[in-house]
Amino acid sequence: MTTDGDGPAGGVVQADPRARVLTVPNAISVARLAGVPLFLWLVLGPQADWWAIAVLIAAGISDWLDGKLARAWNQQSQLGEVLDPAADRLYIAATLAALAIRGIIPWWLVALLLSRELVVGVALLVLRRHSYGTLHVSLVGKTATLCLLYAFPLLFIGAHHGPVATVARVAGWAFAIWGTGLYWWAAVLYLVQTRQIVTAAGRESAVSQHNADGQQGTALARPRPPRHDGG
Repeated sequence: MTTDGDGPAGGVVQADPRARVLTVPNAISVARLAGVPLFLWLVLGPQADWWAIAVLIAAGISDWLDGKLARAWNQQSQLGEVLDPAADRLYIAATLAALAIRGIIPWWLVALLLSRELVVGVALLVLRRHSYGTLHVSLVGKTATLCLLYAFPLLFIGAHHGPVATVARVAGWAFAIWGTGLYWWAAVLYLVQTRQIVTAAGRESAVSQHNADGQQGTALARPRPPRHDGG
């Protein structure tokens, strides 16, 4: 917002609140990111499974909490829109790798989810080629991520013995199947949006080129005034 004057020289310009970096939701997202290497070390190093499960549960709670606080305290930011999905994807990738190496989940599930990331990555490259940023995370994609974040701790618990482990294994695979399906559904929606954006951009470019050609042709066809050279 500016005071009297035609620009920044005549008043004070209010900073864009979405450009903020130091916010509580961003701090939570950074802390969640820091938990990724801790989780990998716990699973593949000392194999402290229950501590690793606690890290996953904390990550799932913080994923819900940072979004809740960002909306409640009006602290949405551009950095947060990058950090939040990045943390989610890193946790999914790290958990997939760790559980597959430990033999808790099959490698085909890893391939299915990683191939989805590859498809979305290609779409992202296409958007950047047309000077567009990333699309907002859809409700389907967010639900899929939450399902997968719930599935992995349950599958981790299900790898042990006892009636609790059996129930956790069944619930974990239910979340994993639903989460994987929704994850691919979100990818399809992402591809549809990418196609619509690229198509619209192509039409705008064609219209602009047509208008430019039309203006150039009109200029060439416009009759020139007679010359008076005394002849």
